[in-house]
Amino acid sequence: MLRFMRLMLITKATTLMIAGGTDTSTVTLTWTLCLLLNNPSKLEKAKEELDKEIGKERNVSESDINKLRYLQAIVKETLRLYPPAPLASPHEITENCTLGGYDIKKGTWLLINVWKINTDPYFWPNHLDFEPEKFLTTHKEVDVKGQHYELLPFGCGRRICPGISFGLGVIQFILANLLHSFEIVNPSNEPIDMSGTLGLVHAKTTPLMVMVKPRLSSKCYKTM
Repeated sequence: MLRFMRLMLITKATTLMIAGGTDTSTVTLTWTLCLLLNNPSKLEKAKEELDKEIGKERNVSESDINKLRYLQAIVKETLRLYPPAPLASPHEITENCTLGGYDIKKGTWLLINVWKINTDPYFWPNHLDFEPEKFLTTHKEVDVKGQHYELLPFGCGRRICPGISFGLGVIQFILANLLHSFEIVNPSNEPIDMSGTLGLVHAKTTPLMVMVKPRLSSKCYKTM
């Protein structure tokens, strides 16, 4: 019986991780496309990198991702501006302490505003602008894996998101394939609406509508 209960707990945990990863990955990819469509020069730069590193005669493979430094910077910048969970999961204070001049009692629940940290102008010049280039220059050493406290889309410490490596890999690989395989165009003359709705994740309020067309050799689509 104990063995069965343990198996059920493992199954539940795995299911919750996959379900949570699906929502956050979808939301992040949606915001990324919105930002790129509203910043055409960044989109063109991403496609230029893909064409240089991969060409138009084959599909993107997982081994290509490490070469796509600008695409990785785009994902980082999206996670900075639009973290899928703007408020981290609650933490309980385990002892009386003083934080920012405030006396906080043991047992108090703490909600961390990830979005505010990620867009703090003290750390991020032009803090609300979409500038992936910063992660190739002034902030090239900053990552999203909980080691730099000015950028915490996945949290940090013992409560960091357990699916961080899987989630990043999926987002980067899908984005690379989308931008490499298709021309993605905003069908409207108006900028993409960037309003969001906060729930379990920070999702785009209105659906993203785009037009796509192939941009590779026809043989590439036979193997997709």
